Amino acid sequence: MTKRAPTIEALTALFGDRISTAAAIRDQHGHGESWHPTALPDAVFFALSEDEVARAVRICADHATPIVPFGAGTSVEGQVQAVNGGISIDVSRMKRIIAVRAEDMDCTVEPGVTRVELNDYIRDLGLFFPVDPAGEATFGGMASTRASGTNAVRYGTMKDMVLSLRAVLPDGSVLRTGQRAKKSSAGYDLTRLMIGAEGTLGIITELNLKLAGIPQQVSAATCSFPDLRSAVRTVVETLQCGVAMSRIEVADEVQVKAFNLYNKTSFPEQPMLFLEFAGNPKGVAAEIEIVHDLALGNGGGDFQWANTEEERRALWRARYSAVASNKMLKPGAMGMSTDVCVPISRLVECIEATKQDLLRSSLPAPLVGHVGDGNFHLYILFDPNDPAEMREAERISEELAERAIAMEGTCTGEHGIGLGKRKFMNRELGNPAIAAMRAIKAALDPQNIMNPGKMLP
Repeated sequence: MTKRAPTIEALTALFGDRISTAAAIRDQHGHGESWHPTALPDAVFFALSEDEVARAVRICADHATPIVPFGAGTSVEGQVQAVNGGISIDVSRMKRIIAVRAEDMDCTVEPGVTRVELNDYIRDLGLFFPVDPAGEATFGGMASTRASGTNAVRYGTMKDMVLSLRAVLPDGSVLRTGQRAKKSSAGYDLTRLMIGAEGTLGIITELNLKLAGIPQQVSAATCSFPDLRSAVRTVVETLQCGVAMSRIEVADEVQVKAFNLYNKTSFPEQPMLFLEFAGNPKGVAAEIEIVHDLALGNGGGDFQWANTEEERRALWRARYSAVASNKMLKPGAMGMSTDVCVPISRLVECIEATKQDLLRSSLPAPLVGHVGDGNFHLYILFDPNDPAEMREAERISEELAERAIAMEGTCTGEHGIGLGKRKFMNRELGNPAIAAMRAIKAALDPQNIMNPGKMLP
């Protein structure tokens, strides 16, 4: 009998076969999409409601059993690994779209709903949810990691799009962080305390989300450049001109090669921008002219336009294929996905220094990013059976994080901390900030049962 047996027995008595100790289920819940080693929970509970989550958490609290919240399992910094064992509480079956209020341009959803599911549901209302981290991430996970993605340059990140939420705290009580008003000055901002907490303070069970109107016209394009400096300079100048880009993404020549291999496309194997303009037809036309002139002034060319929805989907499918594409560059390799974010004025400097570092390495590491926010990613490919290659991948990732922090940026723009970036928290935020976080964690979770071992160094 394991030390978790009393917890599992109590949960099984209450929830029956929605508690699983099957090896395959535990393995599925012992990792996300990161390179970090699998760490198995002792059991997995598939919750169907907020009340069930609360009752399960109370049982775990009674036995001081660790809890790991789980959604779609798409996190990339080890957020869902059960490093201390315990119970994985899977909320992916909590999929109700509770209410859509078109007149208020907001909605209420459960945490297992995905962005794609919500947008399919509300499309005929002329509305959409813009935060787009790609993949099948759930809203609970997106809020927990403070996700963003390609539309953040225009619409912001999850912290900007969540009006309020409900969460089960580590003692099993249910927290409501606010109402549906678009702004409030009432008390501490508990909504944003929970957003980005990565499940270390509670399990999100309901979210009130802002929605946006579908633009009248959307046009997209790609544009190639002779070097990354020219591409990124075009981004900076575009933002300085006040152009409200819908999306503005960069891919280096290594990433473009991967796109071509995987998608059978024929993009010039040069640094490239993915651009999207959205709004009324006159406004879109004016913005296209401005950005076109800026790009040409920086040596850009070979514009390829996508005006129909089908063409745009094809273009963005190529961009979203980055992870799958990258695996074509080193078959059988594992990918270490990492991201940083710096002030836009330091973006060229940070990217160029990173590229110089990569030239000294034997590992392929395609670069792609949401450069309108100063945010970019590396996908470092290494042989998991070669300790030297793993150390080299870790060196590249760590030096990138240190470089970004030195430029008054952050070690992670959107992936979160999890297991992978705890070591940088003191350097980035300082001891007083870490002490404050520890105090909050201790006040809400005195037994340290809620996703222990994550985030705090």
